[in-house]
Amino acid sequence: MAPNLDVRVAVAGEALIDLISDAQGMFTPCLGGAVYNLSRALSRQGIVTTYLNPLSGDRFGRSLASQLQADHVHIAHEAPVQAPTSLAVVNLNHAGHPDYAFYREGVADRQLNSDTLHECCNAYPQLEVVCTGALALDPRDTNIYVPWLEKQKAQGRSVVVDANLRPSVMPDLPAYRQMVMTGLRVADIIKVSDEDLQHLQVSGSNPLEQAKKLLHQTSASLLALTLGADGAWLLTPSGQSVFAREATPLRVADTVGAGDSFLAGLLTWLLMQSKQAGLTQTLQALDVSRLEQALQHALASASLCVQQQGCVPPTLDHIQDWIQRYPCVHA
Repeated sequence: MAPNLDVRVAVAGEALIDLISDAQGMFTPCLGGAVYNLSRALSRQGIVTTYLNPLSGDRFGRSLASQLQADHVHIAHEAPVQAPTSLAVVNLNHAGHPDYAFYREGVADRQLNSDTLHECCNAYPQLEVVCTGALALDPRDTNIYVPWLEKQKAQGRSVVVDANLRPSVMPDLPAYRQMVMTGLRVADIIKVSDEDLQHLQVSGSNPLEQAKKLLHQTSASLLALTLGADGAWLLTPSGQSVFAREATPLRVADTVGAGDSFLAGLLTWLLMQSKQAGLTQTLQALDVSRLEQALQHALASASLCVQQQGCVPPTLDHIQDWIQRYPCVHA
């Protein structure tokens, strides 16, 4: 099948099966992986997106591919590979917050190289944004993702990196932190959580102070800081900052995919504004009012996701309806 020439966003990184525990110790398989979730979430909001990594020909891989197709995500590598699908065992605490253990040696989504990624992206003439993060920032995969990001940035495409650290499964934490920072320094848009900042050991007395310090260690034009149920911030290097949170507590099923949906919402809002001027100019033109609108859209995306079990990204209509009915609180 010929590539979809309307693709605006290319996403690269893990696609896996989340085995989510319940109170009885049983596990339910759910489709997942941070960047896989991001590709689905973007497409469900109307952004034409391609997923760049190979998928397995096993039962799980076929399910991952089927869901991408159902969500109208273009699959760059249509031919399945023989390597198995990645697995993540997800234990949820009383607040629905996930703790992960990953099984990722010799798996399908790691069967690629930087040249393959670069060639795939060059097949999309309308491509504006490349995204990665999470397990793609494993230092053992440095030679895959860093050269690709650098080449894409050199060609004028915007780079988005979600730190989304998983330190419990990385054998060399100093190397892992260094790899994450390398990715963030290439990025035009960064997403981090308060937990990410702790794992990166960024100095500062609180997450906001840490996020500001991290932003100025990079060349990024925008940084999103998520605080879970306590809301989120958007920061720019010129010193602009906006905060938002939901006005009332949510009925949380679990938080799987919440950050991915948040980032998809943020990128969707930005790309909807950039149809004429382009994303780079849109980022440069952000003021407090626009930042508040972008953050509200991102927050609504996450809020709708956490009310579902597993990652079920909302559609654009659902997000716009949520914003109308439940406007968030800004500060």
